[in-house]
Amino acid sequence: MREHNSYALPVFYSDLMVADSGSISPSAAKPKAVVRSWIERALHIELYEPEPVTPAQLSLAHDPEFVRQILACERDNGFGNRSAAVAAALPYTTGAMLSGARHALKHRCAVAAPCSGFHHAEYDQEQGFCTLNGLMVTALVLEAEGLAKRVGIIDCDYHYGNGTNGIAHRLQKFDLVSHFTAGAHFRDVEDADHFMSSIEDIVWQFNDCDIILYQAGADPHVSDPYGGFLSTQQMKERDRIVFSALRRMNKPVVWNLAGGYQVERDGSIPKVLEIHDNTAIECIKAFSY
Repeated sequence: MREHNSYALPVFYSDLMVADSGSISPSAAKPKAVVRSWIERALHIELYEPEPVTPAQLSLAHDPEFVRQILACERDNGFGNRSAAVAAALPYTTGAMLSGARHALKHRCAVAAPCSGFHHAEYDQEQGFCTLNGLMVTALVLEAEGLAKRVGIIDCDYHYGNGTNGIAHRLQKFDLVSHFTAGAHFRDVEDADHFMSSIEDIVWQFNDCDIILYQAGADPHVSDPYGGFLSTQQMKERDRIVFSALRRMNKPVVWNLAGGYQVERDGSIPKVLEIHDNTAIECIKAFSY
């Protein structure tokens, strides 16, 4: 039974965000499985339909011709193919992040956007299961709409967010974007204690930001084939620390799923779902009254 004061977590999700990537990565299909898991576990969530982003909005962070080619399936996406299903889902994937950010700013709250595949995408180049950089698109649209002057990106995926950093550098947007990518600093099991003792101080460095975009990646898990330095309990504690600090800072936050590649032989992802379930649980706890 839910506690009377349990926070109702807004979740921006649509089946239109979901696609078969045709690759080893589960990320394009993961949103549906994640939301289903949250519903089955009776987590206190409220579903909202995301508004898809437009090519013009995507082009604030990307070369317009690159955007056109990707959406028209004229060049490979981040999964190394030209899937029409992936192309159709992309505006809704980034749209979930942007819609969630607008909601978080309006209501001064925490919001979940169960999407992935952002931080490796460069200005005019897809890579690493990432096609379009929804983090930078969101930041730049918020700036264009006058909703934010300073956007914090706390990237706790296992991998370095090279695309986010590259776009911010190319467009000279470090006055807008404050960016931390854990993958540049923490890689090995020996780094786990240092990471856990540092993460709260790292979050507080974003106190001058109007909103936080948090990549709650599942791939830092010690058993992830593309990651490997935190236990399940440490990852849950990571999220508790992040959300508790943001709540004390009174910062709006929209968070996404980012990486997670523990796929079973039958294609299911129960270990990844457990990590994402824990993130949602810790967010709800932190923002409950």
